[in-house]
Amino acid sequence: MDVSVTVNGTTHTHDVEPRTLLVHHLRDGLGLTGTNVGCDTSSCGACTVHMGGESVKSCTVLAVQADGTDITTIEGLAAVAEAEGIATGDQGWHPMQEAFQQCHALQCGYCTPGMVMAATSFLKENPNPTEDEVREGLEGNLCRCTGYHNIVKAVASVAGGAS
Repeated sequence: MDVSVTVNGTTHTHDVEPRTLLVHHLRDGLGLTGTNVGCDTSSCGACTVHMGGESVKSCTVLAVQADGTDITTIEGLAAVAEAEGIATGDQGWHPMQEAFQQCHALQCGYCTPGMVMAATSFLKENPNPTEDEVREGLEGNLCRCTGYHNIVKAVASVAGGAS
């Protein structure tokens, strides 16, 4: 089936098998490997992207279901932020990416792209969350390394500012 998606501002049209998951289309079809495959069961959130402005686990969406939508992956997050008037840091990263680095909110980094995508979406819905709300808002994204404390700290440091 022909699928046309706008990913990080660029429209892509490809013939995909109807059973192809969006995460595999992004990684294998478009070469955007920042979106990770973690569990393939929607339990971990490593594959989180924004589809139509909403946070989704791309292992739960078929590529054909994404036809005609706008998708943002970790690779395009900073560019989307700039287009929305959100200032990027010295490294040209989205403020949440900067906060993850500054707050040491990653170790192995495998969950980080999905966690950053979930966190930015969460702050659009709740721009001034409490610590408990941050923890609850990110409960669908798992991290095996950090213990979450610094992830929550990173999200809180961006809260009230750019999201």
